[in-house]
Amino acid sequence: MRKNLGSAGELFPQSVFIVASYDDAGVPNAMNVAWGGECTRNEIAINIGDHKTTENILARGAFTVAPADAAHVMEADYFGIATGRKVNKAEASGMTFVRSAFVDAPVIEEFPLTMECIVKDVQDWGGEKRFIGEIVNTSVDEEILDDEGRVDFGKMRPIVYDSTRRIYRVVGDVVGGAWEAGKPLL
Repeated sequence: MRKNLGSAGELFPQSVFIVASYDDAGVPNAMNVAWGGECTRNEIAINIGDHKTTENILARGAFTVAPADAAHVMEADYFGIATGRKVNKAEASGMTFVRSAFVDAPVIEEFPLTMECIVKDVQDWGGEKRFIGEIVNTSVDEEILDDEGRVDFGKMRPIVYDSTRRIYRVVGDVVGGAWEAGKPLL
């Protein structure tokens, strides 16, 4: 038996992205963004409303995106519940913000993977913005790389947002190989 839930989207998982930027005075800021993802191999899209981060990205033309990991769930959640208009989240979080060598935005060193982006396009959606960022560099902590130099998400332990329960979950077990699991049906 199926039940209709109405128009609410129930796609799962929603990535937990920490988007970092600088304001006009060069003060770093970060926010937790669930509405976003890669749209091509070298582009990312994020949808955000009226936030300090929105102003920062429009002013600087750049931002960084770090998938949050289980080791930093407290800080990731803080970046979503505090507002940069009232508090310096970089100072309050205790995390290390360093200037990217590639874009005019900060990298948060404690997050093991960061995509450094320049704004390629901005779309207005009734008070919200969709930023399309071109990934110009991805920096990664070597501790989450496998023996072949690829990111090992098992080592990284990225978190996702479960919006139906308002909780974070860790990305988990391997259940099949891409371009392999379906071959018996060919």
